[in-house]
Amino acid sequence: MHGVIAWCGFFGAWLLFAGPVYQAALELHEQDIEEEQLAAAREGVRIRPISPWWWLLPPVRYWLGRRRAREYREAMLRALADEHLNSLVRFLDKANGWLLVALGGLLIAAKETGELVEYHHWPTVLFWVLLVVMAALCALYTVARMRRSHDILTTRDQRQP
Repeated sequence: MHGVIAWCGFFGAWLLFAGPVYQAALELHEQDIEEEQLAAAREGVRIRPISPWWWLLPPVRYWLGRRRAREYREAMLRALADEHLNSLVRFLDKANGWLLVALGGLLIAAKETGELVEYHHWPTVLFWVLLVVMAALCALYTVARMRRSHDILTTRDQRQP
């Protein structure tokens, strides 16, 4: 009975990771981000690069990099129109929320995978293999579902006069 419970926990935890990843892909795909507007704003924002010589003093280079990133972010925010900025902020908030949910699912899946490996007395390396393979399968599932949905909608649109 313990073996069945270990396997149920394993698959259930990985579904708790795959579900949020898929839902995030669906919701973020629907989000109204106009990439042309972002590209135009990106073209208009110029921040001069940091000299590679600053890597001789890594803490200073790190500080300069953070300062330039802040300057770039502020310039981009000024360059975007209000409606595009609102859309971008909603997109980033939603993406961050789903990232946290998926990360929680991944941590639970790692725990359940560890317990399954421990229950069966498998070598530790199998834990890492299962972790990578299952995470890749979850990502591939999301990609395949999104591609399938896109193909269905595209072929339907092509058939309509």
